[in-house]
Amino acid sequence: MDNYVELQARVNLLEYHQKLLLKLLTSPNLEFYRLVIENGVSEHEVEAFNQLCEHLNKKMEEQKAEGFINFHPLFNEFLYCLPEKLNAKEVVHACLKQHLFEPLFKEFTKCL
Repeated sequence: MDNYVELQARVNLLEYHQKLLLKLLTSPNLEFYRLVIENGVSEHEVEAFNQLCEHLNKKMEEQKAEGFINFHPLFNEFLYCLPEKLNAKEVVHACLKQHLFEPLFKEFTKCL
């Protein structure tokens, strides 16, 4: 039974990566998707990453409204929750190229 579950997980990962590859064919600037495929990141991990970024983006906007100018604590939270398979510097640059959570990642470039 364990082999079946493992095999199903691998098939799901391949199907997800295939969908991303099709998107890359029409738009080669999707750098974050390229990183996902190269590092074997699952759809679940990407969904968790997106939720993390939404949370951090909202938190950053709230902090900016309160007058904060230093976002290193948010960057540290990002590093702590980032899937181990991914490199933070590569992710920040890839997300900016793909226009994902731009305000957040523009701030994070200052923390690199």
